[in-house]
Amino acid sequence: MVENDPEILPVSTCATQVYDSPCFSPLTEDEVEFMNANSVTITFKKGETICKQGSFASNIMYLETGLVKVFLEGNPKNLILTITPSGHIIGLPSIFEGNNTYLYSVVTYVESVVKIIDINIFKQLMLQNASFAFRMLTIMNENMAQTYARFFCLTQKHLHGRLSDILICLSGRIFKSLKFDLPLSRNDLGELTGMSTESVIRLMKELKDDGLIEITGKSIHLLDVPRLMRISEVG
Repeated sequence: MVENDPEILPVSTCATQVYDSPCFSPLTEDEVEFMNANSVTITFKKGETICKQGSFASNIMYLETGLVKVFLEGNPKNLILTITPSGHIIGLPSIFEGNNTYLYSVVTYVESVVKIIDINIFKQLMLQNASFAFRMLTIMNENMAQTYARFFCLTQKHLHGRLSDILICLSGRIFKSLKFDLPLSRNDLGELTGMSTESVIRLMKELKDDGLIEITGKSIHLLDVPRLMRISEVG
C-alpha cells in the first residue's frame, strides 16, 4: 500500500458506497443491546458463502470487517453487482413482506467477520425507531441508484471503459491507494465488467503497455489516474 490520494474520486460503480455515518447510530443503547442479544458474530474464511441466492432469508448480515462480492448467479457466468467492504449491511431487500428469500449470493474475498442478525428483530427495530428505519431506506435507495449506474456501465461503455471504471473504483473506494494488492481473480474482474477472462487479461496488458498501470504479481499500481478516468467517462 502507498499513501492515500485525495484526488482519487469514487466516481465509479463497482463498490458499495461508503456512508457518512455508521449504520446503527440511530439506535439507542437499549436497542443496540437488544440487537446484540439476538445476533451472533461469525468469522468466514476466504471464499466462503455468507448467503445463497434463493435460500430462505432468516437473517440480516452486517459486515464488521472484510471484503465480499454480492452477485447474481447465472449459467454459465455470474454477474457481480457490488464489491462490499466492511461497515455495510447485506440482505436489506429481504425485510419486505413477500420477499423471504435472498435475491443474491454473497461470498468473501478475504477472511471476514459478519454479525448475523435475526430478521424479525431487525424489522422490530425499524418499526419502533423511525430514524433507524429512515437510515435503512436511505441505504437501500443508494444501493438501488448504484445498481442502475452499474447496469449503465455494463450496457453503454466499451470494454476499456468498463475495466478503467473498476480499477478506479478499487483504488478510490476500497483500498484508498494508488497501489494495492488485488484479491480478485481475472475471472472475478470478468464478472464485474461483463467480459471474458481472456478479454480482461488482454486489456490489462494493453493498459500496462500504454503506461496507465503497473502490474507486479497481484499488486496493481495506477500510474495515470486522469487518463483512466477519461477512458472510463467516454466508455
